[in-house]
Parts: sequence; C-alpha cells; structure tokens
Amino acid sequence: MRQSVRMEQHQIMQHAVGILTEALDMRRRLREDPEADVTSNRAVAQLLEEMLPRIQLPGDASAREVAEIITAELGPAIVQIASALTFAFVQLAEVHDAGRTDMSSADVLRSIALHYESDGGR
Repeated sequence: MRQSVRMEQHQIMQHAVGILTEALDMRRRLREDPEADVTSNRAVAQLLEEMLPRIQLPGDASAREVAEIITAELGPAIVQIASALTFAFVQLAEVHDAGRTDMSSADVLRSIALHYESDGGR
C-alpha cells in the first residue's frame, strides 16, 4: 500500500537544524532588505520529500478508510518531525533563558548539528 521512507533520528535532527538555520538566514535577509524574497524554503521541502511515505489508496476506499490510511501512514513521520523541531527549540530556549550571551542561535544550532553528525545523536 505504501513505499516506506525510514530515516534515522540523527538524520531527522540534521534536517530540523537545517530548517531552523534556513529560517534564521531568511530572517537576517529580511532585516537587511525588507523587500527580499524569502519564500523559498528548500530545507522543509527536502525533509518532507525524504520523510513522508508515498501512499497508494485502493480505488474503492471510502472517505473514512482514506482518512484512516493517511493518518496511519503520515502520523509517525509527522511525530518524528515535530519531536526534532521541538528538541531544537528547547535547546535554543534554554540558552536564551539562561541569559547566555556567549552563544548565538546559529551557534546552538551548529552545536546540535555537530552532535548529531559526530555520533548519530547517541
């Protein structure tokens, strides 16, 4: 019924950090030039393309069956994506709440990326 796409948690975290890093860059560009085109969000598109399964629905499926199949197939990937983004947000928030001025948001994201790159997040 579907083509499964399975990513390891460290890969998902790498993508989440990429999304947040891209968002920081977009915000920086808007501050420098309020008219800048920042509509492209390659990191999000790439993550969704790699993580979300391809779903084939039976031609005779009812609307309820379609909803159940889609929920069952997309649910786990959406939970993984949300968990990765939440983790990165909490890391950023902790640094902010601690009043640390020695680390920028980009530094925190870089640290998370390096952690998940170096040992797979273990």
